[in-house]
Amino acid sequence: MSSLADDTRWLDATAQAELVSSGEVSASELTEAAIERIERLDGALNAVNLRWFDVAREAARSSELPAGPLAGVPFLLKDLNSHMAGTPMTNGNIALRDAGFTCSTDTELVARFRSAGLVTLGRTASPELGTLPVTEPIAFGPTRNPWDTSRTPGGSSGGAAAAVASGMVPVAHASDGGGSIRIPAACCGLVGLKPSQGRITTGPFRSETGLGVELVVSRSVRDTALVLDAVHGPGIGDTVIAPAPTGSWSAAVGSDPGRLRIGRSVHGAVGGASRPRSRRTRRPPRPSPC
Repeated sequence: MSSLADDTRWLDATAQAELVSSGEVSASELTEAAIERIERLDGALNAVNLRWFDVAREAARSSELPAGPLAGVPFLLKDLNSHMAGTPMTNGNIALRDAGFTCSTDTELVARFRSAGLVTLGRTASPELGTLPVTEPIAFGPTRNPWDTSRTPGGSSGGAAAAVASGMVPVAHASDGGGSIRIPAACCGLVGLKPSQGRITTGPFRSETGLGVELVVSRSVRDTALVLDAVHGPGIGDTVIAPAPTGSWSAAVGSDPGRLRIGRSVHGAVGGASRPRSRRTRRPPRPSPC
């Protein structure tokens, strides 16, 4: 592995963006370093199923690369619902893979990733249609955890988590309905935030009324905050819109939160929804194990 690929491997996205903005490293150099790491590391992990390195190289050296807060930072999209014009997408499905489906337009979130200056190198593995908490699509085979390749990285954003945890890229697109950001983040030791419904637009192909939301997995809280600052907000036609933030999430990182209160439930659900219980009420018997 070249010195730059090795030196930047564990830098988070914020640090890599600072290298580009200072002129110390170019976007093209960061892109080549990330490509080298993917080619070197992914054989053991099977995390990056679709690659468009030449497209990424062209974007990185273009004078039209947006000067956003993440300009020049290598990035990967999840292979699920994240349309990027001119690129293939399979949703982990054999039929879409074999048909060579190509996206005709960007989703609004992908357009915002572009505007932030991220350079997208390809797509990370997802279980078919994102339906499982592990990443083992028949179309591409299982993705492995970089900490222990005999174990799963979780799912459905398992490819994204494996790519970030192994140091291929510092941050990667992820989505979450029932845990698909949080499970792989936990399995791979990453930061995984499921944003509030309506915080990130899912238009124009999906509705904000469902459980599914999108953001990233990363190696630092400040990276997740920086991406959230760059891409949050409603899109045209959104039917669910989260309240506007009162400030920057990046600015809040490291600030004193003040005195905190933690709530916990002392009531278990037996035979239905849990009910408030006074001190005089006897605890109901626990159900027998299955």
